[in-house]
Amino acid sequence: MVKLIGSPIVIIAIIIVLMVSFSFFFLTESEEFGPVFIQEPDDVIFPLDSDEKKVVMHCEARGNPPPTYSWYINGTEVDAEADYRYSFIDGNLIITNASEVTDYGKYQCKAENSFGTVLSRDGTLQFAYLGAFSGKARGGVSVREGQGVVLMCTPPPHSPGKKIIYSWVFNEFPSFVAEDSRRFISQDTGNLYISKVQPSDVGSYICLVKNTVTNARVLSPPTPLTLKTDGVMGEYEPKIEVHFPTSVLAAKGVTVRLECFALGNPVPTITWRKINGNIPKKARLRKSQAVLEIPNIQLEDSGTYECKAENPRGGTAFKGHLQVYTLPQWVRMINDTQMDSGEKLQWECKATGRPRPTYRWLRNGLPLTSQGRMEIVNGELSIHKVQQADSGMYQCVAENKYGAVYSNFLIPVLIFLFFLSCRIMLLRNNTLRIVNASRADEGNYVCRAENQLGSAELTAILSFVLPEAMRVELTPARVEVTVGESVVLSCKATHDTSLDVAFQWFFNQKPINFQQDGGHFEYIQTSSTVDLMIRSILLKHAGKYGCRAQTSADTVFTEAELLVRGPPGPPGVVIVEEITDTTATLSWTRGLDNHSPISTYNVQARSPFSLGWQTVKTDPDPVTGDMESAIAVELNPWVEYEFRVVATNAIGTGDPSAPSRAVRTKEAVPSVAPANVSGGNGRRHELVISWEPVSEEFQNGEGFGYIVAFRANGTRGWKEKMVTSADSTTYKYRDETFPPLTPFEVKVGVYNNKGDGPFSSVVVIHSAEGEPREAPSDVRAYSISSSEIRVTWKGYEVLQILCLCVCVDQEESGKKQRTVKNETSMVLTGLEGNSLYRITVKAFNSIGHGPATAAVTAKTRKTPPAQPPANLIWIQEGNNVSLSWDPVKAKDNESDVIGYMVSSLPFTAVTLAHFCTYIIEVRALSEGGDGAVSSQIRLVTSSGTHKATDF
Repeated sequence: MVKLIGSPIVIIAIIIVLMVSFSFFFLTESEEFGPVFIQEPDDVIFPLDSDEKKVVMHCEARGNPPPTYSWYINGTEVDAEADYRYSFIDGNLIITNASEVTDYGKYQCKAENSFGTVLSRDGTLQFAYLGAFSGKARGGVSVREGQGVVLMCTPPPHSPGKKIIYSWVFNEFPSFVAEDSRRFISQDTGNLYISKVQPSDVGSYICLVKNTVTNARVLSPPTPLTLKTDGVMGEYEPKIEVHFPTSVLAAKGVTVRLECFALGNPVPTITWRKINGNIPKKARLRKSQAVLEIPNIQLEDSGTYECKAENPRGGTAFKGHLQVYTLPQWVRMINDTQMDSGEKLQWECKATGRPRPTYRWLRNGLPLTSQGRMEIVNGELSIHKVQQADSGMYQCVAENKYGAVYSNFLIPVLIFLFFLSCRIMLLRNNTLRIVNASRADEGNYVCRAENQLGSAELTAILSFVLPEAMRVELTPARVEVTVGESVVLSCKATHDTSLDVAFQWFFNQKPINFQQDGGHFEYIQTSSTVDLMIRSILLKHAGKYGCRAQTSADTVFTEAELLVRGPPGPPGVVIVEEITDTTATLSWTRGLDNHSPISTYNVQARSPFSLGWQTVKTDPDPVTGDMESAIAVELNPWVEYEFRVVATNAIGTGDPSAPSRAVRTKEAVPSVAPANVSGGNGRRHELVISWEPVSEEFQNGEGFGYIVAFRANGTRGWKEKMVTSADSTTYKYRDETFPPLTPFEVKVGVYNNKGDGPFSSVVVIHSAEGEPREAPSDVRAYSISSSEIRVTWKGYEVLQILCLCVCVDQEESGKKQRTVKNETSMVLTGLEGNSLYRITVKAFNSIGHGPATAAVTAKTRKTPPAQPPANLIWIQEGNNVSLSWDPVKAKDNESDVIGYMVSSLPFTAVTLAHFCTYIIEVRALSEGGDGAVSSQIRLVTSSGTHKATDF
């Protein structure tokens, strides 16, 4: 019996003294396995002008024992010792001072341990760069008006692929050439094509090239474009100058752009069709139909596509075949297999792809061929009578000309046969080695030897005590939550209870600082468990959370993944691809969906006339989450817009994209007529017409003005007058021939350089009035008081009246007073007492005054007495108070006294209420008005008691 405590390796030595051949078991611990890639090299595009001068090619594999790594560049092994520019960190290859000359190519990682070797897929390293244009001046191009022209970009050296964007600057930066049905910029060649040159095209053209990886951009020397003076180019049939290749290869899932543009006069129209089929519904026509764009290309989209260019002079067409290819993908893969010695192994791996993949086999990174016991037919591998020498890591490689996929699996041969001759010789010691032994390995071990004469057995018993290794369980291992929710990650350690355990939490490999997290993280620990609570989760909290448990004997680290669902991130910047008078064709790139699929996009626009960003109508409507383009519709012509896009998913609406560059819609005929057309007033023989001006937002183009149309009621022809100022609100028409208040039908329209727009509805407006021709009749005047005379008249009920009075006695200047409409009397005020006035009356309106009436006279009455009542005496008689005073005597020039007013009441006895205060005063009354007021008496009453005070 063998009994060991605390040993990770158990060695059992068994000596057999028999003249026989024998076999023994070679046992492997179940946790050991060959290398398996968890990260393989990706294709990398490295900017040559990057501040970071290092390129990292990633590779990581799992395995027990841990694998070692080596790298191959274009099939040659990297020697890090011979070239200081290469270094290894874990499985990653670091390249310092990378250059396109020495480092461009395919990279492959090799991982190996005691079980064998595996090769990764290839990762291609490319370099992004953009050279400078030659500074040499470019010659000018001269063409006739109406002729087509091609301006060559001839871009400088640049990185290959679709990482370059072309545009053209007209005259000066940043005035860009706008693409339309007449002008086109090829994103394949960079050339600018103008199908029919116009005088407005004359100027200087500069090609701008931008690298989308490095964001570098360079400008070419200018190319002058001039017009010849020897005539104008006549009409001619289209000639296709830009077209896609006759054979187009595209990977499944990408977006395909087919270009087609023609020169011609008149400007040709481009149409597309698919031979023997229909153009996919998902396809989009862009740049005035010069580009057919097919997103997410699939096998069924393959076929022959035709573009046709036509104008009234003829037509021409071009055809090309689109072929979709797919990289190999596994349909059937083999897992690790345990084989007994002598068994037959038969494996088949199968992959799909277009073209159909071919297969090859590797063992420990080296090619396998059919020989001896091994047979390879396409994707099938057969090994007859498996032996120990067949153990190792096997890989099946499926490949076509567009790529390759690798599968890998392990063959451990569990039974190996050893034959020894034992005649008259000492037998060698035979050792059974168990690595990382555990309680599961306890038991009886039998060594058996046999030959043709018989057999023998020896039994050994293994029994030991091992401290159980610490285990850490982190739950849940993977969890999805929504922004704003909370979650708890629980880390539990199973360990030797005699040892203390310490925990630490990590986020994306970095320790969590619980004091600087903004209150989102909380740490809760018991003896063998620690919980991490994450409150009010934000998108930035998504990632890997690690728990490290540590005792004096062991350290274990495990991770869980937290996915955070939230509103989408902002889409990529919006590109305006085509602009018309009322539409803008927009495209953008998809932003992060934050683990909740984008359902819709909302397109917003901003103009100088809008209150911030406003949602605009689109085609299609709605814009679904699988789209990356739309057409904004129902825009106003000749308005400068910026556009942005907002994504929405089931969680909510995310942040908007960056705005597009500001673009102005094309001009169009005005579509909005002036509002509130009215008029009237003015001078004699004038027709005054007014309206509310049309806002600049709806003027739709340059040269905006108004058309004023009018005609006298009952006539047929309209008189039209142009008002060229966009800010005008009034037009006056004068004609001595039409009488005052003639009714006219009036309407006001709009126009600009594009043409005439609509008119307002017709309204009736009267011409100006004439001045009154007659004087009012039956004018009368009579005195009311010493300072007032009332004047009355007849006639002119709708006119205003001007009344003029002159004091004859004192020869004062005339006093004038006006009425409002429909009055036939007025009171002249502020006159002198006991004076004679001569009064005339005139009718008037906005045009002028009519004739005056014959003068009438009226004399104001004498002034009221100036002496107030004196010696007021009051006497109480029960509930009454009696007053008395000295009478007032009028002078010769004063009106006679006809009575008195006591506290505005003509009584000498007043009944007073209890608990009140009264102010009593007395004045004389006369025909000339009220006389002077007496001194006041103040009475304060209580229950039956009265007190009086003079003041």
